[in-house]
Amino acid sequence: MQAPSAEALMRSRYSAFVLDKLPYLLATWHPSTRPASLEPNPADLKWLGLAVKKALVQDADHATVEFVARSRQAGRGHRLHEVSRFVREGGRWYYVDGDLS
Repeated sequence: MQAPSAEALMRSRYSAFVLDKLPYLLATWHPSTRPASLEPNPADLKWLGLAVKKALVQDADHATVEFVARSRQAGRGHRLHEVSRFVREGGRWYYVDGDLS
């Protein structure tokens, strides 16, 4: 099933990061920016939650999603705050890239 929006894709990608579903992450990454491979999560990394701060649709095929993902590794808490860019091609949403803050 394809994500109906950029926000839905972002949420599904977070779940894929949590579950180490690397093939899904690569398949939903736009070919123009997709890495050749991804490394699995370190054994001591625990994802703690996702908060979507803002989802903006620029037009029918472009959107951004601002989120904060929290994790803990080696007893230390971490926050990943990103504004991600998404594009829709052939009716399917893809993650393009993002700016960390």
